Amino acid sequence: MRSYLRPLRYAIQWGVFVLVVYAGWRLHLFMEHFSTGRTPLVERPPLVDGFLPIGGLMGLKLWTTEGIFDPVHPAAIVIFLSALSVSALFKKGFCGWLCPVGTLSEAVFKTGRRLLGKNYKLPSYVDYPLRSLKYLLLGFFFHVVGKMPAEGITDFLYTSYWKVADLKMLEFFTRMSVFTGAVLIVLFILSLPVKNFWCRYLCPYGALLGLLSLLSPFKITRDEGACTHCGRCAKDCPSSIPVEQKQRVGSPECTGCLTCVSVCPSRGALDMGLRAPAILGVARPLRKGLQPVNPLLYISLLTAFFFGVIAVAKLTGHWHSSVTYEEYKAVIPMLSGLAHP
Repeated sequence: MRSYLRPLRYAIQWGVFVLVVYAGWRLHLFMEHFSTGRTPLVERPPLVDGFLPIGGLMGLKLWTTEGIFDPVHPAAIVIFLSALSVSALFKKGFCGWLCPVGTLSEAVFKTGRRLLGKNYKLPSYVDYPLRSLKYLLLGFFFHVVGKMPAEGITDFLYTSYWKVADLKMLEFFTRMSVFTGAVLIVLFILSLPVKNFWCRYLCPYGALLGLLSLLSPFKITRDEGACTHCGRCAKDCPSSIPVEQKQRVGSPECTGCLTCVSVCPSRGALDMGLRAPAILGVARPLRKGLQPVNPLLYISLLTAFFFGVIAVAKLTGHWHSSVTYEEYKAVIPMLSGLAHP
């Protein structure tokens, strides 16, 4: 049993969560400087652009089709592209190790388990239709962005609204409407008994990353000869995957969180398998063409790749916004009156 994996994962998850909350606080101070003039200026944290994935998708389309890299929220493209790349290479690892929304969602269902004694799995005739919702939402966003011509995207990226889209997102939480608050309360209640309700049924970002994760050479692999069929892997899986019944977990719901590996009591029964030559922390072949990977190496590669992309963006000048102090000074006082173009 590799019990050390779960506390390591929690440390990484909550470390990223705290970092994001801190960035949100600095964004609040940044806005307060221009709104009231009573706080000193702090540097706007580009990390908050991670909450603009639709803008990141638009920017990525413009960059790949026209060679124009969004100068207003470049970090939105960088974080979006990094999450996509991690999922294609390291399973759905962004969701399992780095996503702050996923971290919060997991904390809620674990709270529900303590309060209710267990979590509940919806019957398949309810579960499958609900899971389709996130793919429908993903299709809708791809349809809308796909229809937008490059000129339309370029025009949008230079609107006053896009310059302060991150601040509008901040206000979504700090000055939420009654309707928004009611929706969040309903999601919270539903997430108590059902594992990762938002991630499993409604998150289009996760749907996209899950589809890309099908390309990943890394997949949880079970050795039938070593498995004792204790069922702990399936019981503890945050994505409710019947791991015990699989030889190789190819599901787009798998986040590569290694929870199943961490609770497995039988040595060698479960590993993160890599379809690659016998390198990278190999102990022994799992089966033809597959090699087990040291979990610590898998985690190191995943996190190093994600933050490495961000480091490259910083070094090449594709991280910080080009919006000037004077532009913020002119636009932020009008923030509440700005509507989406």
